[in-house]
Amino acid sequence: MLTMGEVHTGLLQNSTALVQEQTCEVLNLVQGEDVLTSRRPSLYAVSPDLRTGVDCWLPSARNRQLRGVGAVVTRAIVTGGRIGQASSIVQVVGGTRRRPWSHYLANPGVLETVGQLDPTDLAAGFRQGSAADVLNLEAITGRTLDIVQMSDLLDRRPPLRAARTRLRWTAQVDPEPDATGRATVTVESPTLRTVELVVSPQDVPTAVAGLCEDLALHDWLLTVLSAVVETAVARSVPAQQHIDQLRPVLEHLLHLWLPGARVDPRLLPIWERLEEVPGFSRQWTSSVNWIRDQLTVGTTALVRELADRAAASRPGGA
Repeated sequence: MLTMGEVHTGLLQNSTALVQEQTCEVLNLVQGEDVLTSRRPSLYAVSPDLRTGVDCWLPSARNRQLRGVGAVVTRAIVTGGRIGQASSIVQVVGGTRRRPWSHYLANPGVLETVGQLDPTDLAAGFRQGSAADVLNLEAITGRTLDIVQMSDLLDRRPPLRAARTRLRWTAQVDPEPDATGRATVTVESPTLRTVELVVSPQDVPTAVAGLCEDLALHDWLLTVLSAVVETAVARSVPAQQHIDQLRPVLEHLLHLWLPGARVDPRLLPIWERLEEVPGFSRQWTSSVNWIRDQLTVGTTALVRELADRAAASRPGGA
C-alpha cells in the first residue's frame, strides 16, 4: 500500500499568539464537529477532517495514464497559537473498475485506482511534482490553510515576515515484518521539501502523517531562523535596527522547538536518525546561540551609545 500527503506550514497572520478559545474558533471548519486540543507540551489544536472528492489521473514518473477516484482527507492545525498548518493524506490502493460515489465517500482518505497500480512509479511521480491535469494535493492543502489565514479573528499584523513552506511525502510499507522506518529528505527549493518514507507494516497512516506534520513544523522553524540569520549577516544596520530584526524570532518562535513531542513512539527512531544527519537540532541551537550573542552585542553597543549621548549633552561634555 502507498500513502501520500502534503503539509503546508506558515506563520498565522496575527500580531499575538491565539489563546485556546480563539484557536478553536479559527479551526471550526466543519459545523457540528469538535476541534481537538491539547495544552501539553504546548497549545496544539486540530480541526475536523475536510473531505475532497477527486476523480483524476494520477502522477507517474514514467508518464503512465492511471486514473484514481476517492476522497482526500485534509485537516488544519495550529501549534502554540502561532503556527498554522494544513495537512492532506490519501492511501492509494489498486482497483479494477469505477464504483459509485457512495462507495468512495464511505471510505474517506482512500483513493482507488481504475487499472493496475505501480506504487513505486506513482510515488516517484508524486514527489517530482504534479502536472496541471493530475492529482494535485498542493491545491487542496493550500486552500485549507488559506481558509484558516482568512479568519476574521486574525488582525493581519504578524510580528515578522516568514514564507510558507511545503512538505510533500510518500510512504511505502517495507515487507519485512521487523523492519524499522527510514526517511530520505530532499530540499527541492527554499520552500519545498520532499520526503520518501519506508515504514513497517504496523505503522498506521495517520501516525505517519503526524510524523510528517511534525517534521514540516520544525523544518519551517529552522527555515525562518536561517533566513533571519542570513539577512542579519548580509546587512550592516544600526544596533537598534539589528535588535529589532532579531528579537521577534526569540520572543515568538523559540519555545515552539519541540521535535518529536507529538510523534508516535514507533516512529521516533526516524526522527532520531534525522537528528543525526542532517542534525536539525544542532543547526537550530547554533543559530539560536548566534542570535542571542548578536542581541547581547547589539544591546551593549546601544547602551554605550546612549551613555555617550548623555555624557555629551551634560554641561562641559565633549
